[in-house]
Amino acid sequence: QVQLVESGGGLVQAGGSLRLSCAASIRTFSSYSMGWFRQVPGKEREFVARITWRSGITNYADSVKGRFTISRDNAKNTVYLQMNSLKPEDTAVYYCAAAQAGRSGPYVRESTYNYWGQGTQVTVSS
Repeated sequence: QVQLVESGGGLVQAGGSLRLSCAASIRTFSSYSMGWFRQVPGKEREFVARITWRSGITNYADSVKGRFTISRDNAKNTVYLQMNSLKPEDTAVYYCAAAQAGRSGPYVRESTYNYWGQGTQVTVSS
């Protein structure tokens, strides 16, 4: 009984902004680190951002650093991805992921995460 549901995707012009949300039906949400990945058809899934469960430390892929911000609201069991200065290269399906505290592995690896959402499409036009 764990479910992650992304929302907020859509079509925006280059330079615009978009805010993604991920609602988690996890009993102990505050004990999970949360991450965002993205994937373009025909390519590997790519790490985007992560926020830890303990101290709220954030990590970002170099390609989005300075433009994207990950945050969480434990009271609402929700993680967010604020995307600013969007580029056409940001076009992808964005996935929310959860990693339970104590799980080993680097945060950039898909296998580190226990649960995944179904994804939400983000399209950035030039």
